[in-house]
Amino acid sequence: MVRITALMDNNASEHKALISEHGLSYLVEGRNFRFLFDCGSGPHPWDNAHRLGLDVGTLDAVVLSHSHYDHAAGCRDLLERGLGGSVLYTGPHFFEPKFARDGLRFTDLSAGFGADFLSAHGVEHRVVEGLAQPVPGVWLVGGFPRTHDFETIPPRFVRQTPEGFVQDDFCDEICMAIDTPEGLAVLVGCSHPGILNMIEHVCDVLGRPVMGVFGGTHLVEADEARIEATIGALQARGLKVLGLSHCSGRDAECAAGRRDGVQSCHLAVGDSVFLEVDG
Repeated sequence: MVRITALMDNNASEHKALISEHGLSYLVEGRNFRFLFDCGSGPHPWDNAHRLGLDVGTLDAVVLSHSHYDHAAGCRDLLERGLGGSVLYTGPHFFEPKFARDGLRFTDLSAGFGADFLSAHGVEHRVVEGLAQPVPGVWLVGGFPRTHDFETIPPRFVRQTPEGFVQDDFCDEICMAIDTPEGLAVLVGCSHPGILNMIEHVCDVLGRPVMGVFGGTHLVEADEARIEATIGALQARGLKVLGLSHCSGRDAECAAGRRDGVQSCHLAVGDSVFLEVDG
């Protein structure tokens, strides 16, 4: 059995003692592993974990899907509390500063810490270049090809390189795939490279269908035609379960709810799903 618990999401759940805010953090617990997938934007995920009686101090690793503050900045607070374990996985170029650009104005969206901070807290930084397997039955996947033209990245997102500002292609984005008897359960942060680009690559690399997708699909800005096409294409890859959070958008959640053959829900703060992983 694998339990996935939302320690942070934009929305509140029935547990009114928990704090919700813009961001994402999941605690992923299996029989032989415990991971944090994303860390939200500050200390509140760890306050929520305390309220839920969940331990975020003894972990195999922390995985950060990308370096935007609402997924990564809470890692600073986690480590400053002496929590989180000693291993951090990210994609490449994670520490290049990220901004939202609006004319002359640049808003810093970065994680707020660098490699020196990790070193000072005794954390080993492991970069995922394509594929990594931290424990049996769990993979981290990156390096997503861009095969669907309609999955575009808003031009306001830029990153600062040694050569200057460039449009952010989110080459640092990674996801987590967990093996189950029915296929892969995939955790995504914001899906900036495109949720279809990501899921199809995961299927191709690991040679298995995807039975479930959990997290942020970044369909909040998509129109109805794109949402319907996306869910249909995911079903063709084996999708049976959607647990949407954060940047997925109400329209995507409603569309998923209308689909025959797909169970769907919103994973708000304190909500969990349980997956059978033993055959």
